Amino acid sequence: MKFTSPAPLLRLLALLGLSLALAGPLTAAPASAKIKKILYFTKCSNFEHSVVKRRGTEPSWSEQVLAELGPKQGIEFTFSKDGSLFTPEYLAQFDAFFFYTSGDLLSPGKDGNPPMTPAGKQALLDAVAGGKGFIGAHSAADTFHTGETAATNTSQPRTWRYLDSGEKADPYIRMLGGELIVHGTQQIAKILVTNPKFPGFAARGESFELLEEWYSMTNFAPDMHVLLVQDTAALRDPFAGTKDWPPVGWDTPYKRPNYPSTWARLHGQGRVFYTSRPSRRHLGEPRIPRNPLRWYRVGRAQRRRRHPAQPRPHRPARRRTPARFRPRRRPAQGCHRASDQEVIILYNSR
Repeated sequence: MKFTSPAPLLRLLALLGLSLALAGPLTAAPASAKIKKILYFTKCSNFEHSVVKRRGTEPSWSEQVLAELGPKQGIEFTFSKDGSLFTPEYLAQFDAFFFYTSGDLLSPGKDGNPPMTPAGKQALLDAVAGGKGFIGAHSAADTFHTGETAATNTSQPRTWRYLDSGEKADPYIRMLGGELIVHGTQQIAKILVTNPKFPGFAARGESFELLEEWYSMTNFAPDMHVLLVQDTAALRDPFAGTKDWPPVGWDTPYKRPNYPSTWARLHGQGRVFYTSRPSRRHLGEPRIPRNPLRWYRVGRAQRRRRHPAQPRPHRPARRRTPARFRPRRRPAQGCHRASDQEVIILYNSR
């Protein structure tokens, strides 16, 4: 099976989602066509993925991609992380909303950007139900978790997420069509295409493989049109078996029957599209994950240990001065040399 490059697939799914949300196929826009306006909202009250993270005044990578795609498709994007702007009047100017968010957006959270108000959240749901389009990417399903707030301790096992809440699920989750439970390590997965004749999937065939961070999900809407399915029997970590990898429980979230990972549905009069892809910007090459051990040495800068699967970097050969010509150095009085065992610090790699 051919390994699929994530960057072209990112663009394919973005265009497909925009097409569905705007109720029409996206082609090169003629000069006289009406410009569609889409709000791309990326406030992250919880974890912020690198694709939506801004570096100072520089737009995020995903914003740069959409800014390039937009004019070619007759779309004007507005990029925002300000939830306080959500009012019926503000949302009325847009044809659709594109969310790459996380956490409780009613709280400032980790990124510190202005949160929504409860009235602003309801204005969003009413706008979609009234006919606006909605596109959710990846951690849009890690947003407004059922029964959770910013005060919820998510460092503990979140067993409550495994329950299907049905009609008691958060209104945002019911609009979106599904909710994240948890994810394991990044793995190569087999993705099943349920309908190759669906617009945008003709070139995908019956299935494809991709290295990614795969969501295990619940609270599925009963009326969704499933487009891609996660084959849980085919997941594999390409670096399994190397030293100290993978961590314990890496495959636990996927010990379940196959489940949807990309879908479309109607919410009232509005069209909704969601995909658990994408989460990263790497262009085709399989990612070498960060080693779960990070090493620190006393009095020295942080150093990262080379992963066993990563090729050793080339260093030009250098001539060493013969020992008899080297000055002899005495260790500083009272200086303690820390052993490796003393300076290993375990950390949770994402």
